[in-house]
Amino acid sequence: MRNYHAKKMDKDSIYPYQDWKITEEEFLLENNHHNEAIFSLGNGYLGLRGTLEEDYPGSEETTTPGFYINGVYASEEIIYGEEAPNLPKKGQTMINLADWSEINLYINEEKLNLLKGKVLDYNRELDLKQGVLKRYIIWEDRQGRKIEIKITRLISLSREHIGAIRYQFKAINFSGKISLNSAINGDVSNHHHLRDKKALEVIESEVDSKSGHLLHDVKSTNFKIAYVVEHSIKGHTQDNCKVKKRSSDNRIDWIFEISASQGEEYTIDKIVGVNHSQEAGENPLSDARASAARASISGFENLLEEQAEFMTGYWQDVDVKIDGDDALQQAFRFNAFHILQAAGKDGQTSVAAKGISGEYYEGHYFWDTESYVLPFYAFQRPEVARNLLLFRYNTLDQARKNAERIKLDGALFPWRTINGEEASGFFMGSTVQYHINADIAYALNLYYQVSNDQEFMENFGLEILVETARMWISLGSYIPMKDNKFCFNTVCGPDEYKPGVNNNAYTNYMAKFNLDTAVKMAAIIKKEAPEKYKRLAERIGLTEKEISEMKKIKEDIYLPYNKDLEITPQDDSFLYKNPIEVDNIPEEELPLVKNWHPLIIWRYQVIKQADVMLLMLQLGDQFSQDLKLRNYDYYEPKTTHDSSLSPAIYSIIASEIGYKNQAYNYFMQTARLDLDDYNENAYQGIHTACMGGTWLSLVQGFAGMRMFNGKLYFHPHLPDGWNSYQFRLRFKGSQIEVTVKENTVKYMLISGDKVEFKHFEQLISLEESNLAEKVKL
Repeated sequence: MRNYHAKKMDKDSIYPYQDWKITEEEFLLENNHHNEAIFSLGNGYLGLRGTLEEDYPGSEETTTPGFYINGVYASEEIIYGEEAPNLPKKGQTMINLADWSEINLYINEEKLNLLKGKVLDYNRELDLKQGVLKRYIIWEDRQGRKIEIKITRLISLSREHIGAIRYQFKAINFSGKISLNSAINGDVSNHHHLRDKKALEVIESEVDSKSGHLLHDVKSTNFKIAYVVEHSIKGHTQDNCKVKKRSSDNRIDWIFEISASQGEEYTIDKIVGVNHSQEAGENPLSDARASAARASISGFENLLEEQAEFMTGYWQDVDVKIDGDDALQQAFRFNAFHILQAAGKDGQTSVAAKGISGEYYEGHYFWDTESYVLPFYAFQRPEVARNLLLFRYNTLDQARKNAERIKLDGALFPWRTINGEEASGFFMGSTVQYHINADIAYALNLYYQVSNDQEFMENFGLEILVETARMWISLGSYIPMKDNKFCFNTVCGPDEYKPGVNNNAYTNYMAKFNLDTAVKMAAIIKKEAPEKYKRLAERIGLTEKEISEMKKIKEDIYLPYNKDLEITPQDDSFLYKNPIEVDNIPEEELPLVKNWHPLIIWRYQVIKQADVMLLMLQLGDQFSQDLKLRNYDYYEPKTTHDSSLSPAIYSIIASEIGYKNQAYNYFMQTARLDLDDYNENAYQGIHTACMGGTWLSLVQGFAGMRMFNGKLYFHPHLPDGWNSYQFRLRFKGSQIEVTVKENTVKYMLISGDKVEFKHFEQLISLEESNLAEKVKL
């Protein structure tokens, strides 16, 4: 671990260690920005940042309110400092939508403000087990009147179009008028990236006594978004409540005036239904109205019960129980909760780098999804993994056009995108990372090997594999000076500090994997589903000659190796650059991406994130333990981990080669990155790939789980200080549970058919549910 990162991690935790909760015990404005991301809620479709319901003074340094729909975006021309042919013309930016969560409380005319009056008690907690955000306040105004407030918020995981808030309050030492001003505010804009601060236009609004709607139009993309709000006044609250309403072109307010009696609790529920036009037709209002009405009739209590039931099923599958490390137990559950909230599940959307918790990275999908998040879903919820891959199939035509744009065959998937088109204007750090094609091929193969979903590969997967393989054939060439090997020049591997290099090892090996997988899958489907194969081959022009060309080229690809150092060179030039150890760089110059000009970075042997190490993991059966050890020893001191994707991979390889302390430290850096804000940027949104890396670090690192050629292997160890850990995973339709203790490992078949795998060199066969086999560690 870098000294720079170790010092950042050497601080008190922001939140107390609790198994199932993340708790803010005091409202401090300086922590608010960070909390907005940590306490964000979502369901893969909707995302709501953890802003407070009430207004409070703040600037862009202390608050970034946000409500988003995964996949709903605005588009603007990309501005280049210098133009070049065939560059992407337009970008995409996930757009900040109407704020429906606003609720302000008044005692007579004095407005609740946590920075004024006195906060006598305060607690906000993200309840990971129940899937809700709760807040408790006792506030005293300037007149000495005390009020107790309880707020419960959720984004429904079983009704993807629904968000809801329950607002309860009690006058502690007075009786009198208390008003709630509940609003939906359509006068919003993006805080970052979009130049047009009025990208949204309200084209329709209507208000009733306790309900109403807004209809937004995204001017640049013609998305129409409908919001329907319903309020319910609960129990005796109705007897003492007057409702007023007011509206403008882009805002609706409902004012609930209550004659409050001392000691009585009053409750108002607020439910919103949200739909957009690309799923519901030209006018999504009727669908949003129906969603809100059904949820309102069902009631907030039922929404809570549904949420709890959903979370019970989720945790039954994905929970990791860690005995002996409270910090990592909390972190794992926090990360698994946010991965759940981030994933699109409709085949039209994916997982953005910040999930649906913030505007940074503009809501774009990267290769991170396939390499870091999809493995979690493949082994836990394969139906979600399937839909994430289906997104790539549904944007395959755009990928074909992207390849054509730079004179390549087949398909080249975009480096960053929402709608399938390339959204990056910096080709040296984006389009040049051709390895995204192989990352998607790797994810397809992983999903297939785990799930046995032959139908998916017949209908969708093979076509992606063939088109991505075609790209590699047109990108590479036979180079006489490389013993006439097939080479890939002017590429960039995962290490973004080394763009435009020749023969990046990760790229070359993964290109070979892509071609090999396409050839093998073509043979399987040709045999198992000959008619489907014939129709596909005719439609995309796939011939036996082309298959033969793929076979030849994959065997001819140049695979870098340096005999003098006995390591895998990251690329042709890396070993000839100026050597440097990152711990010798002054701390004030880190991270390099913010402090060094790219030309300085490019001339050193310095690495942003795991590159060769990622290769050692993903294609680990092709490399010896000795080579992995030598590669780790060479590249680890040169890696800055300026990307949050990096520590997880180093943790896994450190576990494999026996560097147990480094494995644990890198795991801690991964698992608590956002909770403890190690990089001081969590306010921008959570790091979804890093969260996926938390699962990878434990299951592939500490438990040593690997899957090669459809076979499962475990090489577990128990980190120092832990008493045990336990997790479940799905494999070929069955679910197994793994429990690692000090001297034993127990493997149990929870459901499904017979499962075979290896524990080190010992073959384990589980044939009956709830029967276990215990072996020595």
